Amino acid sequence: MSTVELESQVRSYSRSWPTSFDRASGATIHDVDGRAYLDFFAGAGALNYGHNHPHLKETLLDYFTSDRVVHSLDMFTPARDDFLATFHNEILKPRDLDYKMVFPGPGGANAVEAALKLARKVTGRESVVNFTNAFHGMTLGALSVTGNAMKRGGAGLPLVHATPMPYDDYFNGDVPDFIYLEKLLGDGGGGLNEPAAVIVETVQGEGGLNTARAEWLRNLSELCKKHGVLLIVDDIQMGVGRTGSFFSFEEAGIVPDIVTLSKSLSGYGLPMAVTLIRPDLDIWSPGEHNGTFRGIGPAFATAAESIRHFWRDESLKQQTVARGLQVESRFNRIVAQYEEHQLVAKGRGMARGLQFANGELADQVTTTAFERGLLAETSGPEGEVLKLLPPLTMTKDEFERGMTILEESIDDVLAANPADKIEELATS
Repeated sequence: MSTVELESQVRSYSRSWPTSFDRASGATIHDVDGRAYLDFFAGAGALNYGHNHPHLKETLLDYFTSDRVVHSLDMFTPARDDFLATFHNEILKPRDLDYKMVFPGPGGANAVEAALKLARKVTGRESVVNFTNAFHGMTLGALSVTGNAMKRGGAGLPLVHATPMPYDDYFNGDVPDFIYLEKLLGDGGGGLNEPAAVIVETVQGEGGLNTARAEWLRNLSELCKKHGVLLIVDDIQMGVGRTGSFFSFEEAGIVPDIVTLSKSLSGYGLPMAVTLIRPDLDIWSPGEHNGTFRGIGPAFATAAESIRHFWRDESLKQQTVARGLQVESRFNRIVAQYEEHQLVAKGRGMARGLQFANGELADQVTTTAFERGLLAETSGPEGEVLKLLPPLTMTKDEFERGMTILEESIDDVLAANPADKIEELATS
């Protein structure tokens, strides 16, 4: 039997990129035949510093060769202490943020589950408000606050105790912000169960690169404070520098009650997650929330070193913001060039998207780009948005080559699919 036959049909990325990848460095990944691809996918945002960053690799190899503790549950280790101190001193303290750190398990969904669980325990309420097109993970609690119908359909049972509300600009500016949510929160006859928390992404990556305005986030924060509702910011994909600043909510000047982090937190693609909580919310009894893989020593080591290496000055942030604006400019040019296709440039920082008329067109672009040696994915309810999450550390040459491949792929696909033909197919 082939390995494809041995594996469940639930696999997805290997269907889009039908090759076997073997080696990787920086923004380049090689398949078993030696062909190189530029990686503008970066492990769905888990590799903000690229593949096998040499400085972090040195840290990791030293950890292994010195027989340091790899698995430690939540026992004390030097690696754990180093991460806790480094994160506090280099990330939280300079931003005047006061959080305790919970290690909920190895992945982002673990961080979300811990956040939802704690919010309900603290408030004694069950309901959580989420937003249209949100994505928070594939476990049942995280799915209950996720918007995508296909992903929710995999649950196999009703997903309850969550109420979706319109994300920023969901009604294209025709409806004032929070008019529905604020009315329900203050109306005893509205039928909305008093929520324990609101959970939100500042940029909806899987939802289609929908970006919340800073003003919208500030108003949401004030609304939560007014009604005694905890604010959870899911920064799993957009945190650790993806939008420029370490936390994606910094630009809005808000301070969430709870923050979830994972993906690029370890700095090397190793599993690691953290749920940040206000100190007064730390009401758990010892062992009331735990898990086997909360103390992965190598991940602590590379996470702490990545913070020391990349976040002691503003250089990475400045480069990320500048390159993001370059992508925005190039996407805007494509939007203007193909006005009849009604494309939409989306995103912030180095989380960027280009929305097409349908998912088929976006998929054709990523397929064409793959054939030319570049990895990019799609997102959005129908997969209609070309989504870019390249390593923040890629070279100028890698950035230019990748964008050229994308632009040529877009040109080819749109030239082969005239807008009038697409509209005719849609109406028929």
